Amino acid sequence: MDYLWVLLPPLLQGAGVTLQVFFITLVLSLPLGLALALLRLSRSASVSGLVNGYIWLMRGTPLMLQMLFIYFALPFVPYVGIRLPSFPAAIVAFSLNYAAYFAEIFRGGIQSIDRGQYEAAKALGFSYAQTMRRIVLPQVVKRVLAPVSNETITLVKDTSLIYVLAMNDLLRAARGIVQRDFTTMPFIVAAVFYLLMTLMLTVGFQWLEKKYSVYDE
Repeated sequence: MDYLWVLLPPLLQGAGVTLQVFFITLVLSLPLGLALALLRLSRSASVSGLVNGYIWLMRGTPLMLQMLFIYFALPFVPYVGIRLPSFPAAIVAFSLNYAAYFAEIFRGGIQSIDRGQYEAAKALGFSYAQTMRRIVLPQVVKRVLAPVSNETITLVKDTSLIYVLAMNDLLRAARGIVQRDFTTMPFIVAAVFYLLMTLMLTVGFQWLEKKYSVYDE
């Protein structure tokens, strides 16, 4: 038990880094994903094609590769030459990657709404923006909660990939203690931390599903 108390400070510090990456990524990728979904549904073939290509690229290549490219290769790209520290590089990679996944989820949700609702809103004098905000999006939110929940829980676990940028996240902190003390206890404690985080997310999304159940047809 005494050893457990010794473990907690460095693991909690690592969990703080993990949570920072998680929350910042979520705050950035959700609205970006929605914007990409709307552009993906644009009547402009060029705009829709560009967004579709972006989504294909981000979903078709590993997140770890994207992080390594942004951190190591981006400074050498002609006319760009941006060198980002490890934390911003991780945030950019995670946000761009997860925005692509959220975009496809939102696109599917928007396209699942019956076209008659758009026509009825237009007949009532609603603009496209008003139709989306007042009629379509509240229903879309309810319909996409389950897949968004799955992606969000995956995001918690994917944060462990930032170890490749030498960031002291939860898993890296646990691994450092294991290598130092030759015990697997830090991995067990880290697993408990991840399970608690995913449990809180699961409970939160279940509450949201109940809240938005008023939109059931």
